[in-house]
Amino acid sequence: MNKVTIIGGGLAGSEAAWQLAKRGMQVDLYEMRPDVMTPAHASGDLAELVCSNSLRAKDLTNAAGLLKEELRQADSLVMQMADRHAIGAGGALAVDREGFQKGVTQALMDHPLVNLIREEVKAIPREGVRIIASGPLTSEPLSADIQKITGSDQLYFYDAAAPIISKESIHMEDAFWQSRYDKGPAEDYLNCPLDEDQYAAFYEAVLAAPWAPTRDFEDEVFFEGCMPIETMAGRGRDTLRFGPMKPVGLVDPKTGEPPYAVVQLRHDDAHGQLMNIVGFQTRMRWGAQGDILRMIPALRDAEIVRYGVMHRNTYIKSPDILLATGQLKADPQLFFAGQMTGVEGYVESIAGGLVAGVNAYRLLQGLDPLTFPQTTTLGALMGYISHSLSPNFQPMNVNFGLLPPLEKKVRNKKDRNSQYADRALADFASFLKENDLD
Repeated sequence: MNKVTIIGGGLAGSEAAWQLAKRGMQVDLYEMRPDVMTPAHASGDLAELVCSNSLRAKDLTNAAGLLKEELRQADSLVMQMADRHAIGAGGALAVDREGFQKGVTQALMDHPLVNLIREEVKAIPREGVRIIASGPLTSEPLSADIQKITGSDQLYFYDAAAPIISKESIHMEDAFWQSRYDKGPAEDYLNCPLDEDQYAAFYEAVLAAPWAPTRDFEDEVFFEGCMPIETMAGRGRDTLRFGPMKPVGLVDPKTGEPPYAVVQLRHDDAHGQLMNIVGFQTRMRWGAQGDILRMIPALRDAEIVRYGVMHRNTYIKSPDILLATGQLKADPQLFFAGQMTGVEGYVESIAGGLVAGVNAYRLLQGLDPLTFPQTTTLGALMGYISHSLSPNFQPMNVNFGLLPPLEKKVRNKKDRNSQYADRALADFASFLKENDLD
């Protein structure tokens, strides 16, 4: 049967569905929202972004930027929509959250070969070609069945999202527009400076803030890229100043000097009415979030339209059970894709969905599934989740450290990354052509 069942309509599931449907395969795409919601989602849209609206760096000398370009060359639907709904964010690709999500949803709903089924799947079908892309917020019944079918213990970590505030509520006289080191238009980032005394008071308040209770686990493990600010603050007084509140590359026009500390905000919608607080993921109780954010002079009357939230993220120990093709070793007709596999980040999830979709198609056509070149960021990422030797397997963002070294050592980092990018794109283009994927 030329039909694939996909469980999960997030970034990975949506991309997998597109890759199959455009190749003439019938797809049953299951998404439990909006009938059954998660602690982090706010809508029933496919490919909903639950944390930041940024897909990270655009530059090809950044691994995330290079991975996005590889996805574009492989005709990624999700990247098409990200580019179509891009908004200003300096050197990053940020999107109008609502426009992006609705664009992906409509494109798949309009495709005659995609059957979108709004229903919770509590058990994995045992026959046929299937893709599990249920994401890090997989429901408990499905998680239990995944554990049963893989024979592997589930791992977990906690993830946190930053608050979003109304732009109209910000005191602009106490803020200034500037991208760090002037990389990108000044209007991409709004900076809210704090002097030393203001920072000290803010820091003490963060340390004393009550946290939302956590469930299911006593031991909490956070992925470093989504570390809550209160956890960072607990590591030392200046941790925030060297992290999300770092003032380097910025100059306060009121003083002509860098601020002692700064809170950066970035647009979260195409109309410029919502601002996302950069790097301020938090698990603080909502009342405390409001009190602490309003200690920042420019945000003293901040209207919070979405509070920061924290939720459990679940992933499997992929190196023990998955192939670099995305297939389960014990059942090659079953694929896993997205953050469930231990990749971290939006773009990485899209990449896993693309690989699963392409290889599910090939499997149905009697062709061997493809292992993408290790010299590409896409291939290196799939290699990490299938061949990591670490006894403590952890989620990973794409980075140049995953790629094989260059033939000759290059000391300058930018030049080195540029050569990684040139090699990756050349090898990726050849790979696409050789396998009729271009």
